[in-house]
Amino acid sequence: MTADPAVARRAVRRAAPSCARLLVDRLVAHGADTVFGIPGTHSLGLYEALADSPLRHVTTRHEQGAGYAADGYARVTGRPGVVFTTSGPGLLNAAAAVGQAYSDSVPLLVVSPGMPRGHRPGTGALHEVKDQRGVMAALCGWSRRVGSAAELLDALDEAYAGFGAARARPVHVEVPVDLLDAPVAGPPPYGLLPAGPPPYDPSPADPPPYDPSPTEPPATPPAGLAAAAAVLAAARRPVIVAGGGAVTAGPELAELAALVGAAVVTSVNGKGVFPEDHPSSLGAGLHLAAVHAALAEADAVLAVGTELSPADTWDRPLAVPGPLVRVDLDPGQLHRNAEAAHPLCGPAGPVLAALAGAVRAALPAGKRPPGPQLARWRAAVRAEGDRLAAPWAGLVGRLRAALPAGAVLVNDSAQVCYYGATTAFRVAGPRRFLYPTGFGTLGYALPAAIGARTARPDTPVVALCGDGGLQFTLNELATAVELRLPLPVVVVDNGGYGEIRAQMSGRGFRPLAVDVPGPDPVALARAFGAAGVHAASPAAAARAVAAALRADGPTVVAIRESDCRESDCREFDCPESDCRESGCRAA
Repeated sequence: MTADPAVARRAVRRAAPSCARLLVDRLVAHGADTVFGIPGTHSLGLYEALADSPLRHVTTRHEQGAGYAADGYARVTGRPGVVFTTSGPGLLNAAAAVGQAYSDSVPLLVVSPGMPRGHRPGTGALHEVKDQRGVMAALCGWSRRVGSAAELLDALDEAYAGFGAARARPVHVEVPVDLLDAPVAGPPPYGLLPAGPPPYDPSPADPPPYDPSPTEPPATPPAGLAAAAAVLAAARRPVIVAGGGAVTAGPELAELAALVGAAVVTSVNGKGVFPEDHPSSLGAGLHLAAVHAALAEADAVLAVGTELSPADTWDRPLAVPGPLVRVDLDPGQLHRNAEAAHPLCGPAGPVLAALAGAVRAALPAGKRPPGPQLARWRAAVRAEGDRLAAPWAGLVGRLRAALPAGAVLVNDSAQVCYYGATTAFRVAGPRRFLYPTGFGTLGYALPAAIGARTARPDTPVVALCGDGGLQFTLNELATAVELRLPLPVVVVDNGGYGEIRAQMSGRGFRPLAVDVPGPDPVALARAFGAAGVHAASPAAAARAVAAALRADGPTVVAIRESDCRESDCREFDCPESDCRESGCRAA
């Protein structure tokens, strides 16, 4: 009987593991459990290694979707998302997602093949890019092409060490396609699997699993802490601004805010790090004029883990006349966009804990209650937020009421999200509100929600998007159907690109190329094997979302933008059939 060549080849590779197997084993050793991607001709070695590993692979329908899904996974877990692509177009398809992750400081590890070692550029080889590593280096924290098993392990270990000890950024590791299949020679410290199938048993030489919470003491000298503490202890109108870099420091932030009686406002990426139902919370309103007025009135501002960027402030100049204390893990960020009088470099949690201790020592009378200005600030912020959110307030309010407190809302770059949900959908904790802030990509919500739900299978996750953005990544409905995710996808239809339409009108010319009649999202959902519902009112949409969370697959809930306002119908929670029969305008 003739032996199967594939079986023989696999036996050889088990006896002498390949670099691809080494790579996969190292990911497992670092605590990875999921990979998002699409296989290709040049990545077959990776997928052969995956087939014998405990890693779960989620096959998206486009590499951009894989990148966004890994981003959603990373944001809700705090652990790096992992993406496998093939070379050339596969990797470049993921580029938009990598750019978004860089902008929002999300830890992603992107692994791709590259041209073989010794390849002569310009020969027209399949998937050849003039400078693939250079393309990714322009988007990532760093991109490295490795040339040996030892360099591969060094690159992976450097990536995970950076995720845990520095500002999170996406990184890219390029492995020559011939190196993926090359057998690894020599004994450990390569961290190889013993011959045989999983389960994987890490050797003592393997690195510890990734820990997303840096615990190193703050790098700021005691004199700097004391000076910053004195400023906060003396303030009568302090404001704390918290960004995405503070998501692991909620308790320390709350303690310090209570000590000095500070109002707390967050960026969108920091949303939930301080409970938005707290009396001292100004919500995720760094873009609001009322918040800028409060900052201008404050006699001390503490900014924690935030860029204070134009994307956060919606290009409003940030006026902070009082002393500014900044806490950031990235030393290059301490004076960017706003000069800090007291820069404190280090992880947010340890620095805030040390700062709170110094403030406590400077406040012999104990905690200082918030000043009378806080109520006025809160009222002004709430009023402005309500005005911005008004066209979508009924839908957003109904969604908030229909979902449990711990639910995750994944947003697209859509008007219903940045005008509506950022202020009106209040959350009680971090990692519950995902939004593509700085890069502002379209098509984020659906695949990122898939990644979030994959990472947190017991947590309700809802995607919220516009009809224009949905069409960028609509194909990922097939991924959600395959995974049987109970994922509601709420689509607000304004007939195209509503924000750009409004900006064109504001400039005084006839809107062009923004009225984009799309296909019926409900019919498309059903074609993909998902459920679909047309909702005629916010209450109907909320009922559909509640039902979708119990379904055996995704559900698209489509609602016209003109129907997103709350109705004045006294029987708004009545069945839709009753509304149709009575001719109620909410139907």
